[in-house]
Amino acid sequence: MKPYINIRNIQNKTALVLTLIYFTLLLSCNTALNTPQSRNSSNNENISVPQGFPPVPEPPDNPITLEKIELGRRLFYEKKLSKNGDMPSCSHCMKQENAFADNTNFSKGNNNEPEYRRNMSLINAAYRKNLFWDGRGKAIEQPAYRSLFLPFILGSDTNVLQKRLEETPDYPEMFRKAFGKDAKPSAYYVSKAIATFVRTFISGNSAYDKYIHGDSSAMDKSAISGKELFFSDKTKCSRCHSGFLFTDGLFHNTAITAHYFDFGRYYITGKNNDKGKFLTPTLRNIEVRKPYMHDGSILSLEEVIEHYNNGGKNWYTKDTLIKPLNLTVQDKKDLLSFLKSLTDHEFLSNPKYKNPNSMR
Repeated sequence: MKPYINIRNIQNKTALVLTLIYFTLLLSCNTALNTPQSRNSSNNENISVPQGFPPVPEPPDNPITLEKIELGRRLFYEKKLSKNGDMPSCSHCMKQENAFADNTNFSKGNNNEPEYRRNMSLINAAYRKNLFWDGRGKAIEQPAYRSLFLPFILGSDTNVLQKRLEETPDYPEMFRKAFGKDAKPSAYYVSKAIATFVRTFISGNSAYDKYIHGDSSAMDKSAISGKELFFSDKTKCSRCHSGFLFTDGLFHNTAITAHYFDFGRYYITGKNNDKGKFLTPTLRNIEVRKPYMHDGSILSLEEVIEHYNNGGKNWYTKDTLIKPLNLTVQDKKDLLSFLKSLTDHEFLSNPKYKNPNSMR
């Protein structure tokens, strides 16, 4: 973990620079990457919505089309987006088998430079109002764009990137089909295409989903007991991990440490009560997304359960819901079974999300 003072300085300076770049881009393109209003894509045949899920929100300035999805899929796995053309772009730290998250505590980008937090899964990102552990992102296009040039991610010169794509067979025509006859490859369009592909990462066909929709054989006895415990007043797990996404979309201090080098949400709001608070992650596909927490400090689901059973560590912004639970050995086993029932195996192996560049 990088020291607190470095994190804060980096975030403050980087945020200022990115804000100026970002809004200059918006003015020059006469559009908004941030999405103040969204319309529902209930009739969009390009995205399959699981039973019990609402329509996928679709930004008015970046409607979802099949052409954009296919272009975004190619770009998501495109090595040419990185500075030296030797990193597999977004897929470097967003792996399908890990529910489009990484399997390390700190992902490494350009020149092996580590990020200062563990990345969050991209599944069901289309529904989220806040992105990143501190909630600084509001639209998927934002991180898709910034990742292209930030030195600790892909570190590209966007002019060089544009030239590479223009000189690559298929891409010029794919950009025209996705964004209009006069469209040319650019970092701006790259971010919109990748964001469109990411909006198709809808996961909601786990054993739990099948069970609540009528398949009584989808979950075993232990998982069912764990479900009842999860939603009970004894554990209060569902107070924060709520709704069809299994997250309240809010920020909490989950008491993983008694000293905070990373103040989380505080860097965004400047409020002392937000120190040490981080966005509640979704629990969908949690089984394949270890290590856990914003810093990857907990290595297994068994340890996560034990952390909450013990009531965590003390700090003044610790969430009041976190108290010793006095779970039995069987309780812990049942909770683990339930968490594993949230794995959507069909999503994790779905060929429509795999690397199309390897098939050329």
